Amino acid sequence: MKPRNDGTDKIVPAVQTILAELGETPDREGLIKTPARVSKALREMTAGYSVDLDAMFNNAFFKVETSDMVSVTGINFYSMCEHHMLPFFGKVHVGYIPHSKIVGLSKIPKLVHAFSARLQVQERLTRQIADTLLERLNPYGVAVVVEARHMCMEMRGARSMESNCVTSAMLGVFRKDLAARDEFLRLIRKTGDL
Repeated sequence: MKPRNDGTDKIVPAVQTILAELGETPDREGLIKTPARVSKALREMTAGYSVDLDAMFNNAFFKVETSDMVSVTGINFYSMCEHHMLPFFGKVHVGYIPHSKIVGLSKIPKLVHAFSARLQVQERLTRQIADTLLERLNPYGVAVVVEARHMCMEMRGARSMESNCVTSAMLGVFRKDLAARDEFLRLIRKTGDL
């Protein structure tokens, strides 16, 4: 989303207030355009709120006769922690076992980006991706693993540098069948992403 140019962008004066509260001079040369830049960046980083999932998938569902696993691993993502509005980023790994249909492969990274471009927590992001694929594809199972670094842990608070947080959602056959789950985890390890 673009910032409003009609003077109604409420983010701009809010950022000016924040700058002043931090002890800065909002109208000094280096900061004059900062509030507008922050507004534009925040709107871009939270554009996922306006994504229409039906339009994004664009009926890219195809009937298949196979039930072999489909995996897309190493999907890079960036998001913002809803608790501190600081970035977290990493990789998402997705697998599913088709029941009667598949989705165009490019739709999986688009789905990841739609949900990560919001104020988020990693646990919810992981589950939203898995639940959406389960709902749209009705597969035998869906597996999603997200590994991420959180700036709210690294830049402040615990100051735990380069700590990875790993979350997973294993639905359907991936929850019940250890062989299916192990196959998915082996695929991730094989690509060197986990």
